Amino acid sequence: MFKSPPGRDHDPFARFPAEVRDAFLRFRDGDPDALRPVLSAVVRDFMPRPDRAPAGPLPPTAVLVEDLGFDSLALAEIVFFMEDTFDVRISSEEIQPVRTLGDLDAFIRRKLAAATAPKDPERPRRRPLSVQDASPPAK
Repeated sequence: MFKSPPGRDHDPFARFPAEVRDAFLRFRDGDPDALRPVLSAVVRDFMPRPDRAPAGPLPPTAVLVEDLGFDSLALAEIVFFMEDTFDVRISSEEIQPVRTLGDLDAFIRRKLAAATAPKDPERPRRRPLSVQDASPPAK
């Protein structure tokens, strides 16, 4: 998790202030509270009309389209950034219900939890079929 894709060793947070980069590193290292300022900074960075952003931290209730001026292109750009940054895949259908910054926060947390969840260890593994399995039992 949180590795640059092969051939892409750039820092996606190079253009962000030091406190955002530090928050991302804290989140990556296991501090779940550090995600909120990271998402807030990313949303602010991708806003098509930054003049619509309230001063200070963006509230979780801020509606991406109506309050912050996001359009479909800006939403697609933020999805691509999140996919690259967090090494997850996000489909159009999955992202459609996301309306607010709080929704985006919860969505990213769910995607990361699903991406890092261990596979079901209780599920019995099937043994590969071998030539012996296909032979009739010996009498």
